Formats: sequence, C-alpha cells, structure tokens
Amino acid sequence: MSRRFVVEADGGSRGNPGPAGYGALVRDAETGRVLAERAASVGRATNNVAEYGGLVAGLQAALDLDASAQVEVRMDSKLVVEQMSGRWKIKHPDMQQLALQAQQIARKLGGVRYTWVPRAQNGAADALANSAMDGRPVHRDAAAEPSAAEDDVQPVREALSSPPTRPGQPVTTVTHLLRHGQTEHTPERRFSGRNDLPLSRTGRAEAEAAGARAAQLGIEVVVASPVRRTRETAEIVAAQLGLPVEVDDDLAELDFGDLEGLTFDEARARHPLAVRRFMADVTVAAPGGESIADVSRRVAGARRRILSRHEGRTVLVVSHVTPIKLLLAAGLGVGDDVVHRVFLEAASLCSVAWTSDGRASVRLVNGTAHLR
Repeated sequence: MSRRFVVEADGGSRGNPGPAGYGALVRDAETGRVLAERAASVGRATNNVAEYGGLVAGLQAALDLDASAQVEVRMDSKLVVEQMSGRWKIKHPDMQQLALQAQQIARKLGGVRYTWVPRAQNGAADALANSAMDGRPVHRDAAAEPSAAEDDVQPVREALSSPPTRPGQPVTTVTHLLRHGQTEHTPERRFSGRNDLPLSRTGRAEAEAAGARAAQLGIEVVVASPVRRTRETAEIVAAQLGLPVEVDDDLAELDFGDLEGLTFDEARARHPLAVRRFMADVTVAAPGGESIADVSRRVAGARRRILSRHEGRTVLVVSHVTPIKLLLAAGLGVGDDVVHRVFLEAASLCSVAWTSDGRASVRLVNGTAHLR
C-alpha cells in the first residue's frame, strides 16, 4: 500500500516584489508527523513566485522520501491551487517555469492533488517562509521509522549519535569536498562520468598538493567515490594523512551515457535536442544516462550517511564536479539547478559545515591556492 503524505507550502514577499522566501513541510497523512521541512530565500520576487517555490520544494521533499507516495498539497494560495489543478491559466513567465517544474516532480510521484486551506490552517509553512525571509534557511528531515531503510528518511538532527558536547548544544560536522585531480579528459573539457581513466601526471601532482593542504585541516575521515580517478586521488591524500579510505558508491559522478568522452561542441552536434533539454532541466537525463535530479537523490543519501556515521568530525569527501556542486546546493539551501552556475577546478577544495540542528554554512568554494 502506498504511503500518503500531506505537503503544506507557503511563500511570502516583503514588498511584493521584495525580499522573498518560501516554506514547505511534509507530514505523514496518517499520524501528522513532520517528515521534512524546507525554507529558503528566493531573492527579490513576488508573493506568488515565492509560493510556487514552496510548492516545488515540498513536492521534491516528498519525492525524496518516497516516489510512490500519494500526496495532498495544502496551500492558502487559491491562485496556485487553481492553476496547478488546471482550472486557471498561468500567465507570469516565472510562475510558468516553476509550475512546469512542480508538474515534472508531481509526475514522478504516485499521485498529487491540491487543496485550498484557510491561512490559519497553514501556519507551519508560513512560519518557515518567514524564517527564510529572516535569513534563516531550513533543511531538516525527520528520523526514519524503525521499519524504514536506513537512507530513506535519515535526519541530520535526530539520526546523529550522542553529541560529544553538553546536552542541547548543536554538534558541527565539517566536510571538505575535494574534486579529483586531472585525467586526460580534463584539459579538453570532455564529459567524464563513469569512465575508468587514471589520473594523469598532472593529476597525481595535484593530488599530492591536495594532501599537503589536507594535512593542515584536521581531517579525521576520508570518504571517496568508487570511480578510479577519485579513488586514486583519495589514496594519495589519505596516505599523507595516515588514514584509510571509505568508499561510498553514491558519490560517483553523473552517468553521462551517450555523451561520455565528448566535448560540449561534439555532444551538441551529435545530440542537439537531447543536450539542450539536459542542460535546461535538472530532471531530464543525459541520453542513455542520468539526470542531475537522479544524482541529487543519491548524493543526499551519501550526505546523510556521512553526517550520521561521522558526527562532530572533520571529513574529507573526494568526489566529482556534480556531486560536490549538489552538496554545496544542499548547504546553501538552493535548488539543484545551481550546478550550472558554479565552476570547480580539478583538485579544488570546497567546505561546508553542518550542524545537528539542521543548519549549514558554506565556508569555501573552488579553493585552489594549494595548487599554485
């Protein structure tokens, strides 16, 4: 029998348009238990655009919990409810794009229906939206039921073991995110996903330099993607630190399918429509491969495992461009499409701190000083 969720979503703008944010949460329909909470800023926008942002975030959170679930969306925005129910037209370009994104997520769920509720019955989502507008983003997942699989619903807040600090004080886990060193594909900017290419001579030198930098960061754990170039990078670094390497399959790069080994121009020439769609929509898979949304779901699982198993420690995560960008997106509380707006050099270092109360802060992006 399919699980049933209730998504409560809202958004607001202080100025309309003005500084805007959304809030969304997912409840178990049977028990009312909150399974996930999301709140984030959307920059300068209208109330309605922010409300659509909350809808998208709530549906994505429900999808991450259980793709087969039946979902009822409850919102106090009659406009969004009527438009998503197909009874009213959507004219605003930004709302059209967000509505399309919501529809794409909804199609992946077991079923979605929309219900208007009075504002007084949407207070939890409204509070989350105000938290976002106050500069306090939220990304929390509730503890899994005992019968659930380990990675289905694992919280940062509740799944962590007892903190090594006084009761009630949040515990911080720091993740340093290292992109692997160069291979022969890197200088030519070729799509490089699941291939078995080794590090080049330059790549090995970059890994050695990264190891020297990591030795200054208090690294206690090294976790790596299973792909050869990341394993080699991790092993070089870990040897300098005197640590073993843990492997997490979910940290592997996006499977580029038919685009593997091609430059962007070559890919666009051979697969013009597929490449255009893949680059424009995070839910569209590369031909014969994965979508960014696919990678986002498995990277979220890897993140939950790392934060659960290594709470309060400093962890070096050796991975690839797409997983690292998605970890940064999670730390920032923004959508997966940010992957198209961040550049990461080979062997570059990023850092995100995660606290056990659900907060996160990005401390470094594309750090390359150790390579110069």
